[in-house]
Amino acid sequence: MGEVTASGVRAAVRIVAREDGRGGTSLPVLEGGGPLAVRRTRADGGEARVMLVGAMSGPLGGDRFSVEAEVGEGARLDVRSAAATIALPGQVKERATYDVRLRVADRGELRWLPEPLICAGGSDLCASTRVELGSEARLLLREEQVLGRVAEEPGRLAGRLTVRVAGRTVLDQELVCGPGAPGGWDGPAVLAGHRAVGQLVVVRPEFRREQPAARVLGECAALTPLAGPAVLVTAVAADGLRLRRVLDEALSLLG
Repeated sequence: MGEVTASGVRAAVRIVAREDGRGGTSLPVLEGGGPLAVRRTRADGGEARVMLVGAMSGPLGGDRFSVEAEVGEGARLDVRSAAATIALPGQVKERATYDVRLRVADRGELRWLPEPLICAGGSDLCASTRVELGSEARLLLREEQVLGRVAEEPGRLAGRLTVRVAGRTVLDQELVCGPGAPGGWDGPAVLAGHRAVGQLVVVRPEFRREQPAARVLGECAALTPLAGPAVLVTAVAADGLRLRRVLDEALSLLG
């Protein structure tokens, strides 16, 4: 679903995954359009795998992108993207938005593993991700943000990540960085001069019985237990490649 307006492009993706009754997962709804295409790809076992494909550049200034995914009880969904998303300046001088809304029912499982979001110089993007999980749902979510391309000044990014389990908020964090952001965003308490920042959120029902302990992971990453069956890994790095390596190492520690 896509639409071009005077203030920018409107584009939406909607994915619905349901248990098919045969040990697999069906996709009764798989909709996209304009700059956001969506394709089902080959998967193993009982999960469904979906690829987000950028059919156009963006988001540009004034664009409004949204992605909604719903995983039913007992279904398993893996969502990835074919390439990085690059926020760019546009002729419209308004802020662009990219909203992700994810819902996972009890016994459902979602792996949300897109490629990085890159905020090119001169861009201005507000990106938000909100996740609603049932009490027995499982989640692996990775978000990576890179400020500027190689040898380029960063764009402005306002990001928010919210995760709720059984109606209870276990994570609600916000980060604003780049030109016009509050002072200190590049200082030692936030990015410390790095240009890539990422998060892993892992939610597993078994964490209610035994949750990983807080620990420092190398020089620029940390694992933090959350107030629920969930843990958060936060990392910063000089570039996107090094950030991915840190997050992959953290995930291997979690099993």
